[in-house]
Amino acid sequence: MPGTPLHLSVGARFDVLDVPAEAGLAGLRHLVPGSPVAVHGDRMRLLVAPGSADELPGVLDWLEWGGLPLDLRVIGGDGGSGVMEAPVLPAVAAGRCAGEGRSLQGAAVWLRPPEPGCEVEASLPTLSAMGGVGGAPDLVRLVDTVATHCHRIRLRRACAQALAFS
Repeated sequence: MPGTPLHLSVGARFDVLDVPAEAGLAGLRHLVPGSPVAVHGDRMRLLVAPGSADELPGVLDWLEWGGLPLDLRVIGGDGGSGVMEAPVLPAVAAGRCAGEGRSLQGAAVWLRPPEPGCEVEASLPTLSAMGGVGGAPDLVRLVDTVATHCHRIRLRRACAQALAFS
């Protein structure tokens, strides 16, 4: 149907870690250069190995982040699948959708699109101890980094609100 955005099925080949862009930028250092990453507004979507959504609560508890409210979401998990709006290339988002005359401004955009001809799964962060791919990034390090930055963002906002009421 014209005007309907494409959706990616999540859960079978990858899960998505959805974090504030600032936290996602800090987490990029734990990803290999070919790891797909998308940006949607002030959020960053990091593609991670399938099953990561189910493992996330346990990883956060193990890292002692489990009891804190973090602005960290996952798409996928529970053995099922979810969907997310398919990101577009920045050049496409800046232009207009061919033949539809509608702007794609505000659409999710690839910061790092999947590389053509490469297995995406090999570049996705995984739990190393759970039989992850040899050179795949470590999900625990990625989660610890983005959780730390999510917490810092939350503390900054709380301090700014406290100062506003002083």
